[in-house]
Amino acid sequence: MASLAESHRIVVKDDRFFFITSLIMAAIVVAGFSLMIVTGRSSFGSPPIVHAHAVVFMGWVVLYVTQNALVARGSIALHRRLGWIAAGWVVAMIVLGTVVTVRLVRLGHAPFFFPPALFLVLNPVTILTFAGLIVAAIVRRRQTEWHRRLNFSGMALLLGPAYGRLLPMPFLIPYAYEVDTLAVLILPVIGIVFDLRRNGTVHPAWWWGLAAIIGSTLLSEAITYSPLGTALYRVATEGSAGASIAPLAYPPFPLS
Repeated sequence: MASLAESHRIVVKDDRFFFITSLIMAAIVVAGFSLMIVTGRSSFGSPPIVHAHAVVFMGWVVLYVTQNALVARGSIALHRRLGWIAAGWVVAMIVLGTVVTVRLVRLGHAPFFFPPALFLVLNPVTILTFAGLIVAAIVRRRQTEWHRRLNFSGMALLLGPAYGRLLPMPFLIPYAYEVDTLAVLILPVIGIVFDLRRNGTVHPAWWWGLAAIIGSTLLSEAITYSPLGTALYRVATEGSAGASIAPLAYPPFPLS
């Protein structure tokens, strides 16, 4: 009986941790993108494809919080049904994330704290890495500890653009991307600390999550600064305003 009570206590504690951290992740996203609107650096005058991208990616945040809330309240059947909708949602995220990235680069609107070629490469690599973590979580859906930690790592990886809007990115050049990645790693590291305090061990899913996040960063940089990165940039921007911009040069500050 004592063992069952202890197991129940651990499950409840886990549920609470993942639900609270899902709210923290959602708050980071809202804070980052709200700051852009408040400071006038973003508006609702963007093309429809950009709005569709925003709706789909924000929809994922809502799905993630909802899924953790359902688990915390014990609505497992609904959680599982909604999970299949989330799986399909990832496909839309891959398509729209890639399309919008290419569109911005072709317009010459890549963020000025990234070389345009890096921006072109890192977004698809990040989204595909996120999708890989979610697929792995789905495959491991019957192994709860794996499932929720892989999903957590995938969601943490998506926080990069939100952190990029909260951090002083212009002052971090030429290490803005690396600092942003360090920010992304904060919540998975908190997850590791949570495991250590809970039972003195770290679940291996966290190491896979960290490896995926760090690996996506290294892969993005390896592609960008290779002949392949330059070739991809030339193909993506052919016949557009972006073709006149050096792929590895930092664009000028907007105020200049």
